[in-house]
Amino acid sequence: MRIEATSLRDVIKITPRHFNDSRGYFCELYREEWFRKEIADVRFVQDNQSLSWREGTLRGLHFQRAPAAQGKLVRVVAGAIFDVAVDARPYSETFGQWTAVELSEEDDAQLWIPEGFAHGFLSLSPRTIVQYKVTAPYNPTAENGVIWNDPDLAIDWPLAGREVHISSKDADLPRLRDLFTPAFSRKETA
Repeated sequence: MRIEATSLRDVIKITPRHFNDSRGYFCELYREEWFRKEIADVRFVQDNQSLSWREGTLRGLHFQRAPAAQGKLVRVVAGAIFDVAVDARPYSETFGQWTAVELSEEDDAQLWIPEGFAHGFLSLSPRTIVQYKVTAPYNPTAENGVIWNDPDLAIDWPLAGREVHISSKDADLPRLRDLFTPAFSRKETA
């Protein structure tokens, strides 16, 4: 496996080695011992999958609050995405910064996004299938998110010529700075 740093040191791109022959290829996508030693000492408890029928489908930016915060290991089974992680940890030196990686079925690369980061992606092709492992189960009471086009974040989504398809729930998410009010902070520690 090849490990590549991103502009946010805690977010890591992992690309497996392909073993090719006349039949196709074989690759190892995940091995717990290696991941825990080389990337993060975590255990995955749930696998998720999404299908985006149309190019330009935007999902996110989602995260869960502590104690149900999730780390995610994201990969694309079919199609391609522009995958984004935003540091939503209020006491982090990189709070409010984002990084993005293009993931596709071509190289089976994965993106490790630790707890405390908001995550979202834009499908770059029709019929895109995304799978991700998470370190905590889905908890609707801990669910949170940041609006995809937050002007403070200024994420450079590759939208040229693309119509954005987004859920009404994601279209109503707040800006990052509006999440970290005193009331929100009290919820975090309660």
